[in-house]
Amino acid sequence: MRIGELAAKSGVSVRALRYYEEQGLLEANRSASGQRHYRESAADRVRLIQMLYAAGLSSRTIAELLPCVDAKVSTPESRARLAAERNRIDAQITELTRTRDRLDAVIRVSESAASDCTWVADRDMAAEASPQFQ
Repeated sequence: MRIGELAAKSGVSVRALRYYEEQGLLEANRSASGQRHYRESAADRVRLIQMLYAAGLSSRTIAELLPCVDAKVSTPESRARLAAERNRIDAQITELTRTRDRLDAVIRVSESAASDCTWVADRDMAAEASPQFQ
């Protein structure tokens, strides 16, 4: 199938497919005129790549893991890499939770009558009323 067909079938842009090819994540055969042609299984491959991106993996990590997927083999190294990525995501979640909690505390303080902070929904008016929060 051609690149436009694959884009439509997999729900990603043609540009993304070209990027995946540049990164070594997706293979295409070229016609004599240089057009890309993909196997029918390429749509499944693109969906897998999208899932791994959505899980927070980089293209480099995905490229390291795809040979195991292609060989249908789970190695101790591939499992360790996935566990390391999970741990990285857990650390990000922990930090984001701390940041959210700090923001919640600032919101509570700013809404308190004792804070001398005027709560105004409009950002421009809030900036004028509370310059200490700029």
